[in-house]
Amino acid sequence: MGILSKNTIETWIIPLLSIGSRGFDPTVPIHEIIEAILYRLKTGCQWRELPVKQFFSGNVLTWNTVFYHYNKWAKAGCWTKIWINILKENHQYLDLSSAEFDGSHTPAKNGGDAVGYQGRKACKTTNTLFICDNQGVMLAMSTPQEGQHHDLFEIQSLFDEICAMLKQAEISLDGLFLNADPGFDSDSFREACEKENIIPNVKPNPRNAGNQESELAPIGIAIFDEQLYKNRTVIEHANAWIDGFKALLVRFEFSVRNWMSLHFMAFSVIFLRKINKKKKV
Repeated sequence: MGILSKNTIETWIIPLLSIGSRGFDPTVPIHEIIEAILYRLKTGCQWRELPVKQFFSGNVLTWNTVFYHYNKWAKAGCWTKIWINILKENHQYLDLSSAEFDGSHTPAKNGGDAVGYQGRKACKTTNTLFICDNQGVMLAMSTPQEGQHHDLFEIQSLFDEICAMLKQAEISLDGLFLNADPGFDSDSFREACEKENIIPNVKPNPRNAGNQESELAPIGIAIFDEQLYKNRTVIEHANAWIDGFKALLVRFEFSVRNWMSLHFMAFSVIFLRKINKKKKV
């Protein structure tokens, strides 16, 4: 069996793919194209190195054609729609007793949209914000930003974007406990949470102490629950599961759109596998 079974692909992925006014080439089963794209996601091979002969039972498509379909579906926002639909239909498998929030830098080797030099990593990177549930299931991500920016760069608009995606999936944000590391210890982040009635649990940043003039320093006293914050380790697990998809370890996709689409595919694979395991128990 491949990365996802044929039945899973036909149930959760194919119905939300745009096929265009002329339909789809009937000589090529769509699930075989999806399997080839998932192979690239999992192994990290270059598009031109796809072993296409092993995926197609009839006509063998070239790697260019496989990429054409992936890119077409990314442009149409299909991978995002697929992920939102999976979340919407499977709330019962999420653990929203708390959620975890973090930023992550990915080295970018080919340049492209939203790429900048990050001194701490000593290379060009893309910085993205992620949110996951209390068991490490990724829920949403922000539009990636250039790597030289810190996690609080454009936090209000990026956090709004993440919340909008969760609302599309009909996930309630009202009263949600959200853990975040000291990099988010700021009034701007707390205000973004308050706007959505989310309760932030941000570990105090010692660099902010006694520095109320800093734009990153919080004003007043913020409540911090150390015990709840221990749950934040699950986002490290979530990042490790994402790293299992080699195409996401280093960014080679030039466009932000295609880079995000690969993530939504990885989110989908991880969650669908978890759902299938729970159904078998």
